[in-house]
Amino acid sequence: MSEYLPPSLTAQLKAIVGERGYVDAPAERAPFETDWRDQYHGKAALVLKPAATEEVARIVKVLAQARIGIVPQGGNTSLCGGSVPDGSGSQVVVSLSRMNRVRAVDAENNTMTVEAGCVLAQLQSVAAEHDRLFPLSLAAEGSCEIGGNLSTNAGGTGVLRYGNTRDLVLGLEVVLPDGSLWEGLRGLRKDNTGYDLKHLFIGAEGTLGVITAAVLKLFPRPRSRATALVALESPREAVALLAELRAACGDRVTGFELMSRLCIELVVRHIPAQRDPFGEPHPWYVLVELSDSTEGVATTELLEAALAAAAERGTIRDAVVAASESQRNALWQLRENIPESQKLDGVSVKHDVSVPVSLVPQMIARAGERLAERFPDVRIVAFGHVGDGNVHYNCSKSEAQDAKAFFAHAGEVNRIVYDVVASLGGSISAEHGLGVLKREEIKRYKAPLELDLMRRIKATLDPAGIMNPGKVL
Repeated sequence: MSEYLPPSLTAQLKAIVGERGYVDAPAERAPFETDWRDQYHGKAALVLKPAATEEVARIVKVLAQARIGIVPQGGNTSLCGGSVPDGSGSQVVVSLSRMNRVRAVDAENNTMTVEAGCVLAQLQSVAAEHDRLFPLSLAAEGSCEIGGNLSTNAGGTGVLRYGNTRDLVLGLEVVLPDGSLWEGLRGLRKDNTGYDLKHLFIGAEGTLGVITAAVLKLFPRPRSRATALVALESPREAVALLAELRAACGDRVTGFELMSRLCIELVVRHIPAQRDPFGEPHPWYVLVELSDSTEGVATTELLEAALAAAAERGTIRDAVVAASESQRNALWQLRENIPESQKLDGVSVKHDVSVPVSLVPQMIARAGERLAERFPDVRIVAFGHVGDGNVHYNCSKSEAQDAKAFFAHAGEVNRIVYDVVASLGGSISAEHGLGVLKREEIKRYKAPLELDLMRRIKATLDPAGIMNPGKVL
């Protein structure tokens, strides 16, 4: 029984979701109260797991009347504390994980209508079953849920060609903070009838309402891919290579992931069966992928020719081109296992930042120089989606004890990195959101008028401030 909610209110909520739809025992609540990084720990009054949109609406209406804080939660893979309740024990977590149906697939319209609790990898599989592609792809795709992806406007490895999650959505279904339901599940690519309301909720991190379903865009399924791991001298050559590949291959360039040497070393050290495909170490690497809707070897030949030309120009040092699907998967595992290998290696101060693509080399170099002035033995793990200017710029120390002591300086480290990013016209959050982690930091880097406009929107839709309180604003 909740220590905070009145027994009558608890009973009312449990009646809405049924026996399978609530968790109130402390031990069973624990997975819903801690984030993936184990950095944020809260205490929920109750965890509710509705099975349908109507149940979500009833829950929100009841909690709104009682002015109880609501924390919407999907796969709980947030890296910024956005999906975890605070420590008061007064907030109710509403987990959407049981709402995991694909309601419809319209192959001719290239759309599918899905519920918020669908795991991302499941949606990729459903699209493939209909000979289509849903291009959102990220390391947590086996556990993250589309509702969370929508709430954070997730990016991932396909942004270069397909855009962020925002670009992959045609319609939404949202339970508003008073329990009313906005039914915006329209599969239209053209609808010029006023404000495009769905964009209010995408990227809002659950602070304006609960996304319960969405109409997602599908694309032709790639029938040929070419993948290579390319060794380079520095990020400057990586940006040059991107321009060269785009000139030679056009929009077939669908993946372009930068990794430092330390990234490869961490993955090989901590992840079983991972190996360095090169015979000697190189300072930097880029994982390149081309894809095309036509079959055959033309894509591979195109990539090989482009890389050969880049080698002649001195842009690259070496390259390994995957000759099979298993080799392609092995190369992608090197990139996708970087976050997990970092977690196993020890605590680090993480940054998810973006700058114009042309300024990525400056950002990496300038931040490194300024950090080294203050922390001489700082260790930088830099990787990410350099094709769209998004770099995960993580800082730590090589020894576990030193890393823990260094983490105590996270605020100072953040200020150094964020000041560099801001000086280059960048953003302190490219794809992970603000959550709790950057809620105060954003005040330094976002214009007061922008923050004021955000607060006005929040006050209009959620005047009682019950939706994911304490996050973003």
